[in-house]
Parts: sequence; C-alpha cells; structure tokens
Amino acid sequence: MSSVLPFLVGVLVFVIGLAVSIALHELGHLTAAKAFGVRVTQYMIGFGPTLFSFRRGETEYGVKALPLGGYIAMIGMFPPRRPGEAPRDASTGFYNSVIVTDGGVGASAAQRARGRRGMLAAMADDARQASAETIPRGEERRAFYLLHPLKRIVVMLAGPFMNLVIAFVLIILMLCGIGALGTTVQSVSECLKPASQASAPCTTSDPRSPAAAAGFKAGDRVVEYDGAAVSNWDQLSARIQHSAGKTVPVVVERDGRRVTLQVTPRQTKSRVVDPQTGKTVTEDVGMIGISAANRLQPQPIGTALAAGGQQFGQVVGVFVNLPQRMVGIWNAAFGPGERSASSPVGIIGVGRIAGQIADSSSYAFVSKIQLMLSLLASLNLALFVFNMVPLLPLDGGHIAGAIWEWIKRAWFRLTHRGTSPKPVDMARLMPLTYAVIVVLGAMSLLLAYADIVKPVSLPG
Repeated sequence: MSSVLPFLVGVLVFVIGLAVSIALHELGHLTAAKAFGVRVTQYMIGFGPTLFSFRRGETEYGVKALPLGGYIAMIGMFPPRRPGEAPRDASTGFYNSVIVTDGGVGASAAQRARGRRGMLAAMADDARQASAETIPRGEERRAFYLLHPLKRIVVMLAGPFMNLVIAFVLIILMLCGIGALGTTVQSVSECLKPASQASAPCTTSDPRSPAAAAGFKAGDRVVEYDGAAVSNWDQLSARIQHSAGKTVPVVVERDGRRVTLQVTPRQTKSRVVDPQTGKTVTEDVGMIGISAANRLQPQPIGTALAAGGQQFGQVVGVFVNLPQRMVGIWNAAFGPGERSASSPVGIIGVGRIAGQIADSSSYAFVSKIQLMLSLLASLNLALFVFNMVPLLPLDGGHIAGAIWEWIKRAWFRLTHRGTSPKPVDMARLMPLTYAVIVVLGAMSLLLAYADIVKPVSLPG
C-alpha cells in the first residue's frame, strides 16, 4: 500500500497537469475569439458526459467526465455553400467534431445532394447545413468564417501558443527556480601533495596544481570532461583518475557562460578503496587538485531558453518520424521484440511514467519535482506541435485554410479584380477530416495497447 499511494499521487498530478494544460489551451481560443466578437456558445474541458456546467452571458462553461480533451464552440466555423444559407456551429476540439443534421427542408436538400453528388459531397453539405438554427437572428455577422484571415489565424493559434508558453514557463521554473543538478567545484588546491603529506600547507617550492594552473575557480560547474558530459562527482573523479598525463578539455559553466579549460591531471599516489577486498590502498591515479560536490545550481534564463529549444526540437523530431516509430510500436506490441526506450507514448504511458517518478526511491524529492515539470513541459510541447499539423480537425488545419484565403485575397488585389474572393470552403475537406480522425484514433488505440502490454519504463 505504501508504494501504491505515491504512484497514484503521481498519476493524479499528471492528470491535473494535463487538464490545466487543456483548459489554458482552450482559454487561449476563447479569449481571442471573444476579443474579435465571435459568439462562443460553449467552453468545455474534457469529453463525454457533462459533470457540471454554468452559464455566464452567452457562453456555457463546464467540465466533462474524461479530462483528456477540450473545446470551445464558435458559431459559423464553415461558410455556407450558397449565399443566404446559415453557417455551421462547430468547435475547436478534436473530440467534439460531431455533425448534427437539421431536419425539415434542410434534411431533404441534404438527401437530394447525396443522390446527385454521392457520399463525399454529402459530407460537405451536412457540415455546411449542420446546426444552422443555433445562430440567433441578428448574430450572423459574428460567425467565425467572416473574420479577416489574420484574425482567424490568431484565434486558432492562440490555443497552441498557450501550450508553448506553458512549456517554457515550466522549463524556466525547473532550471532557473529550482536549478540543475551538477558537479560544482567547492575549492581549488594551490598545489598537490603526496598522500602522506596531504595535510601540509603549500610552499613556494611546490608546483601549482593542474586545476590552479588551468584556471579552475570555486563555484565552477563542470559540464564536460574530455568531450563527455558530466552529471555527478563520482563520474568526474573516475575520469580524472584514468587520464593522468593527458591534456584534456574541460567545459565549465561560470557566471552564466561556458568556459573551456585545458587541464593535465598529474599522476600521484592516492588512497582508494580496493573494490575486491574493501581495504584502503595507495595507488597511482590522476589528480588535478579540486574538491567538488553534487548540488542544485539555478541557471540563467538563457540556459533555460536554450534547453527549451532543444526539448522542442526533440519533440518535433518525434512527430517527423512518427510513421516509422508507429511501425516499431506495432512490431513491439504484437511481436516478441522489446519496445524502444525512446518510443513515443500515449496518455496511459505518460501517466504511468508520472506514477513511477512519484514512487521511485532513486530520486530525491526535488528531483521528482523537476522530472514531473519536465514531463508536463514535454506534454505541452507535444500538444503545440500536434495541433499545428495543417489538417482538420486540428487547429493547424484551420490556420492553413485562413492562410490560403489570405493569399487569395492578396492575389485578387494584385490582379485588380473588382470583387473579393469567396471564403475558402473548408467544408469540402470534411471527407479528409473524417479520414484524419480515423487515423488519429487508430494511432491512439495502438499507443494505449502498447503502453499496457509493452510499457516504456522510467530510466534507472
């Protein structure tokens, strides 16, 4: 029971972090839409049955049963096919793109359309005609599709942008507020003494220690030794001991910038513990004359931003190679092979890793906080990249449509045409939209299954 509770706490923290990230994502859409006068009828966190909701003005705010998605409903997401037809009431959310066919004359027209143009054309007609009666009389000019393309881009970009901001705020908090664990030089010896004379003070006849000669200073954080990253004192000490007589580059962080030093460890006798016998013996090892410790050290804002950029690049790389990675996940899930530690994970997998972080005894409490912040930052970066994919029903699909309409308007102005072009008919992409939904659903199911049968575990 004692190990189950921390695991559940970690999962709960992740779920709350995910829900907050989604809420802020949709808040970005909501704020921009209302600022431009678009009528927003709903702001919902989650999907499925509504747990509770309340109304403020013209908008209903609520929470649904499963906090794994969210949406705002804006009137007029799609333009009408013919002048005078009412636009559609639709939403920004992936899990809430449900088409409702209206009845009466509209339904008959849709049926005739199916007969004339087939099922694919009927999908577009249904999208245009759906929920026409939800637009109050006199509110037609507040439809989303009537906004200038730039304003539409702002509305749809505001959600993913919130995730990007959240990610960098978490990374800055993690590195600037808490700090990065590293090997920090506590003192630098002016000279090196044999083990038998280590307590004797330095004299003018004693040669300077390699560390003093190289320019080490107390407070330096050792980042690399001989081209290899350094994460703790034991690691650095072992490398120094095995590089006696060799001049190696050492990268340290000092006053917010990286400095490269050249040091040549001197071979000297030192007391070490024999791993076979457990006894302390004297042997020849490399030494440079520093004492160091592992401690958290707050990083400058530039370092945090660079770390965020690096993490963003890694997330983009995962999405670029996603088709190939999904093949590997399929083979691991349904075959005898092991799943790669760098494999993408779904919601179940990320929640499991969050539970492992909370339950692990290998990390101090502060390290657990850092890992959780890093996990939530990666999640928000993934939400940003995912939503920027230029396909409906994702935000990037609406952004791509607005950009295309902006280009058409510019072309009409350049060619001196007397009329403006009609709004881009995004409803014609509904067949592709349904295909994207099916593909994304299949990928989500595959990730969920793989996270159960071949989970990715937390390193260490």
